[in-house]
Amino acid sequence: MGNQAVTKILSDLDSTRAEREELLKHFHQHPELSLQEYETSARIRAELEAAGIEVHSVGKTGLVAIVENGEGPVVAMRGDIDALPVKEVSGKDYASTAEQEDEKTGQTFAVSHACGHDFHIMSLLSALKFYNSHKDAWAGTYVGVFQPAEEIAAGAQEMVDAGIAEVMPKPDVYLGQHVIAVTPGGTVASKPGTIFTAASSIRVKVYGKGSHGSMPQLSVDPVVLASAIVTRLQTIVGREIAPNDMGVVTVGAIHAGTKSNIIPDDAELLINTRAYDKDVEAHMHEAIERIVRAECEAARSPKEPEFEYYDIYPLTSNHQEPFEQVRAVFDDFFGDDSVDIDPVSASEDFSIVPDSMDVPYVYWCVGGFEDWKNAPGNHNPAFAPDLQPTLDRGVEAAVVAASAWLVKNEDA
Repeated sequence: MGNQAVTKILSDLDSTRAEREELLKHFHQHPELSLQEYETSARIRAELEAAGIEVHSVGKTGLVAIVENGEGPVVAMRGDIDALPVKEVSGKDYASTAEQEDEKTGQTFAVSHACGHDFHIMSLLSALKFYNSHKDAWAGTYVGVFQPAEEIAAGAQEMVDAGIAEVMPKPDVYLGQHVIAVTPGGTVASKPGTIFTAASSIRVKVYGKGSHGSMPQLSVDPVVLASAIVTRLQTIVGREIAPNDMGVVTVGAIHAGTKSNIIPDDAELLINTRAYDKDVEAHMHEAIERIVRAECEAARSPKEPEFEYYDIYPLTSNHQEPFEQVRAVFDDFFGDDSVDIDPVSASEDFSIVPDSMDVPYVYWCVGGFEDWKNAPGNHNPAFAPDLQPTLDRGVEAAVVAASAWLVKNEDA
């Protein structure tokens, strides 16, 4: 019965394609910054209510949709809804031209779905509608979690803090997916265990002693200090992390000074780390602080350095048993388009919600580009996945994965 039931749940795929493509284009053309997804959330709610699906607000812009269908397992799936402060240059005829003012800084940004979250919205929204329309093919409860602010590692925790566990039944499994450019278009790529890295950003402030550029002997130069730190940080991965472990330390920005002949009082470094192992991550963080403090002492810095950790993403590591269930139905339904994927050095806040409920989870990727070897990566201004088959494959994957629990396999 398994595939027959799934085929029935997906039987509206052809008849709704034009409508779904238009709605995808709407979300693509109206992106919104993290924790400011007001219109996006309102449109999702309107679509759910029009389909007769129960929906609850969680936090500022988060939504939980619930389709109940008698006794049975509870399956939840996450779809992230925020966009990026990136000007789109994809060349699509439906490319975003949106601009939005950041509520915190007042700065205006060009905004686009340069990470594919519009496809995530549509995959989950369509799966909810399909399950709701074909209740004779399955039993249990299907929950959709429309999560804000994935891009700043804040949305999942905000939904936990706002009481998501109180508005939805506890799931038996929590599912998620991401459209990506590193696997062939139309494939559904998965793996057991670690799939995405843990990540942290670190704001480091070091202090010097300002002086006229012509009198360096009277200064403690924080520009030279920051430069020495950048050079020394390169030894962490090269000389402290074992070759068979993965670690990344990136200095993405240095801010210091205002004029060529003024030695400033301080400098700021923005550092990012990635690791597939929490112990490796902890080692990198310890090494960063150790090196910064040692360089400050060597430079005669008059004040202790300051460290601020932010945009902290947990490790995303699939649980073995539910992974095997999802991979089995993927292999059965998608055949050769169900493929393995190597760990990806990107990061997610996806696991925060299931971890808060002590629920196992499975996360996979969907290939978004036919010419995937030459495709732009996520967050690139040109990142805009092929409309098809990506749109259809995303909802198919969402429906098929949940079917491992919600559809009874009479041959088993």
